[in-house]
Amino acid sequence: MLHSAQLFITCILDSLYPEIGQSVVQVLQRVGVKVEFSADQTCCGQPAYNAGLRKEALPLAQHTIKVFEHSRGAVVVPSGSCAAMLRHGYLELFADQPEWLERAQALANRTYEFSEYLVDVLGIRDAGARFPARIAYHGSCHLLRDLGVDSQPRALLANVREAQLVELPGWDECCGFGGVFSAEHPEISSAMLERKCANIERSGAEVIVSCDAGCLTHINGGLQRQGKKPRVMHLAQVLART
Repeated sequence: MLHSAQLFITCILDSLYPEIGQSVVQVLQRVGVKVEFSADQTCCGQPAYNAGLRKEALPLAQHTIKVFEHSRGAVVVPSGSCAAMLRHGYLELFADQPEWLERAQALANRTYEFSEYLVDVLGIRDAGARFPARIAYHGSCHLLRDLGVDSQPRALLANVREAQLVELPGWDECCGFGGVFSAEHPEISSAMLERKCANIERSGAEVIVSCDAGCLTHINGGLQRQGKKPRVMHLAQVLART
């Protein structure tokens, strides 16, 4: 049976990492998913929402809901933070607007983070990937804490051929990005990043896998500034390799 899904690309992937979006599509098509993409999609409103600017977030959220109402298929998001916004943030944002709350709930019910969709919806743990490297997994905050997604990316990585999985000390600790958090509290953010980079070095991993581009950007910046060789890749980039 052919599944159909809408891809929500997210702002960071659209602006900085279109190759990750291409990897997501490649993996989904490989496992038999027809991928739909609306060019009308834009920011889901999470940055404004997290900064306490609820009024400014409302029109972005309403637009997003309208865009994804054009199709009934699952909405796949290659980002734990944006998926959490659609699943949980919108329900709080529209709590006192019954009509919009109903529409937000309908969207939330069919929204899945990328690894969650592959494992929990499609029942896929082996995406046919091959990636000869020592890899470790970093659990991003929204993915782990807001969505409760942990075993899904690990199951997919465990079936990547020729990959050697190693444990990242403090794998579940925040890298210090947190969107506006890193801008409002740069000293704390830098200290958290320093600890994350030290743990990466201790792990001996060549590649750290994350499901959020914010973490990828933040950690790679720290590793590069310190002259360290490991790099962070999105899960989809690893799964796209054959």
